[in-house]
Amino acid sequence: MSCENIIFFGMLKNYYKANVYEAGCDEVGRGCLAGPVVAAAVILDEKNTIKGLNDSKKLSLKTRLALAEEIKQNAICYAVAEVSNDDVDKINVLNASFLAMHRALEKLSQQPEFILVDGNRFKPYKNIEYECVIKGDGKYASIAAASILAKTYRDQLMIGLAKEYPGYYWENNVGYPTKAHRQAIRELGVTPLHRKSFQLLPRQIELF
Repeated sequence: MSCENIIFFGMLKNYYKANVYEAGCDEVGRGCLAGPVVAAAVILDEKNTIKGLNDSKKLSLKTRLALAEEIKQNAICYAVAEVSNDDVDKINVLNASFLAMHRALEKLSQQPEFILVDGNRFKPYKNIEYECVIKGDGKYASIAAASILAKTYRDQLMIGLAKEYPGYYWENNVGYPTKAHRQAIRELGVTPLHRKSFQLLPRQIELF
């Protein structure tokens, strides 16, 4: 199925297709300089609505963590999967995102009958029907739930890795290209977790 830009307004929709096992998928970490791409897949229970779901980037840390626990307790099933920075370098970040979502779907205890994907592109998974929704994490509950699980997992992972590789401020930037992160790369060099295929430093000298 081709991906389409479907726009809804107001509250998040509970599902795209009723009465099927519908998995929402989302990924985080595509724009990072270090660390893995992480994806989550979630099949929510249509009869057990989780209040407050939204695009994870629009939620506070406290709210994200609370919702992550609620999703884990109330979803029919969920899974989180990684693709390493080395594999990002080998297959590129877009394909790594598809692979991470496929791995998350593969780990679900219930095979989905339909897949909802955040974004505008996806590689078919096991010939299961799918739909892509641009900014879907702000439109469908299952995609929002996946975005929350993926982000909380990856953020906590990078905060933990910051202790192994101090000085890059991953406890704050979780691998994204902040000014402090890039300055640390200049001063300390790259770690085994940095993506060598990415432009880690600007080609032109920055003015401070």
